[in-house]
Amino acid sequence: MNTEILGVIAMFIASVALAIPLGRYIGKVYSGDKTWADAIFNPLDKLFFKVSGINPDKGMNWKQHLTVLLTINLIWFLLSMLVLMNMGWLPLNPDGNPSMSADLAFNTSISFISNTNLQHYSGESGLSYLGQLTLMLWQFISAAAGMAACAVVFIAMKPNANTAVVAKDLGKGLGNFYNLFVKSLTRILLPISIVIAVILLFNGTPMTFKGKDQYVSLQGDTVNVSRGPAAAMVAIKQLGTNGGGFFGVNSAHPLENPNYFTNIVENVLIILIPIAMVFALGYMIKRQRFAWMIFGIMTIGFLLFLVPSIYVEINGNHAIGKMGIAQPLGSMEGKEVRFGSAASAYWGITTTVTSNGSVNAMHDSFTPLTGMFCMLGMMINSFYGGVGVGFLNFYIFIIIAVFISGLMVGRTPEFFGKKIEAKEMKIAAIIALLHPFLILVSTALSSHLFAQNPETYGSWLNNPGNHGFSEMLYEYTSSSANNGSGFEGLGDNTPWWNISCGIVMLLGRFLPIIGPVAIAGILANKKYVPESAGTLKTDTGTFGIMIFAVIFIIAALSFFPALCLGPIAEYFTLNP
Repeated sequence: MNTEILGVIAMFIASVALAIPLGRYIGKVYSGDKTWADAIFNPLDKLFFKVSGINPDKGMNWKQHLTVLLTINLIWFLLSMLVLMNMGWLPLNPDGNPSMSADLAFNTSISFISNTNLQHYSGESGLSYLGQLTLMLWQFISAAAGMAACAVVFIAMKPNANTAVVAKDLGKGLGNFYNLFVKSLTRILLPISIVIAVILLFNGTPMTFKGKDQYVSLQGDTVNVSRGPAAAMVAIKQLGTNGGGFFGVNSAHPLENPNYFTNIVENVLIILIPIAMVFALGYMIKRQRFAWMIFGIMTIGFLLFLVPSIYVEINGNHAIGKMGIAQPLGSMEGKEVRFGSAASAYWGITTTVTSNGSVNAMHDSFTPLTGMFCMLGMMINSFYGGVGVGFLNFYIFIIIAVFISGLMVGRTPEFFGKKIEAKEMKIAAIIALLHPFLILVSTALSSHLFAQNPETYGSWLNNPGNHGFSEMLYEYTSSSANNGSGFEGLGDNTPWWNISCGIVMLLGRFLPIIGPVAIAGILANKKYVPESAGTLKTDTGTFGIMIFAVIFIIAALSFFPALCLGPIAEYFTLNP
């Protein structure tokens, strides 16, 4: 078997093997069970809460959770704008990089607080070290916020959630957001990030506050090489499905991803916590079979994108093959020789089925079908997904599948003993349709502007045909999915792209969190109905097929026409 394929298989097996025990540990953390980390981090947690004056044991209902989440994100946004627009004169700027314009700072701030990390700048020249460190802080914070919101839904799904308190205090049995948030940081993200940063440091990723260094190349040229506190940022960018890199070309840069071993480590991290959160759910609600069913559906969807992507990339570009040029390494345009076509395709799919968005190859150079599968991963946005929010997206499809299945068998839809009624379905339908709405409407507006004013907006696209349409479609898909990767043939650092993508990222982040948390909170407040012989079983393969069908139908009906105009048309153009 091709050694590249073996490497891909090894990375996936390693991810799952590590995710299972990590998921059990995360489940213990959110359940308040005793863990090995308590002796180390309990004093740190208590210090945070004492300084802030927060009582971590005070229960919150779902509305209070969301109020806290949105309030602190607003504060982080304002602080980020302040730093990014004043980097030029603030400290930790040894290379003298300028401050950001208002529209670029707006885009970047929303991008990092929303866990998107869409970068309309190049890190070496676009940020000071203070700017990089500020954004690295948001990478921790945004990941922890998503995980805390997901933990709220897990708690609400527990069989006895709120049954004793609903009448007197409106469901304040869903934990404390501050407590879940801090524990996500101190017990999960920070310890693993420290270990990964040390591994990267010993493999050549820089961790310094010195400015650019110089070396003389083999040609005799003196070259200035950017460096900085990169190792710490790379660790959390991968672990927290953030994706924003220290250097402009992200993990294709030899200092950000020095060798094949670091490529394995970084790639394993992309899907580690998203998979672990599924197993954490199984531990918390004591339904391991249900968790394995969800993992199975996500993995089938992931493999349906991965296998054909690897196949087409290792078989090369047909258009180049017709020119009589041999491609023994596969389609290598835009890829690193040290990683190869298969590992690049694997990274491309893992980074887009999650909200990671980091790259070790240029997605704009993928063959058309691989580019389409990358877009589909973001369009569905629930095959693993981002840390925490991946399951929240999947939760919406579960609610829709339960409702449809209940109607098909002539019973009132129930999920874990709670009746699903009109209010929950309205929320689920709105959230399910929001994602395609944001993507398709924004792409249509940009296409109209480009078509009507090619002289003004012609600089947007290097490829104005089908591939150019794919570049615009990909940008908004990435923004709405809070992914952050891009087809970089698009000239995106303009007021239009900065502001429009910022709005899409904002809506695409917080509404899909608000919806599932609201549904879970409403269901938790309902009376528990004991299961009977006629109760719909939600941990079976049959129900899994139903969820998959719901996902497939919604995605196909929503996005197939747009994909026909972009990557599918490009494929048939190259392969008439």
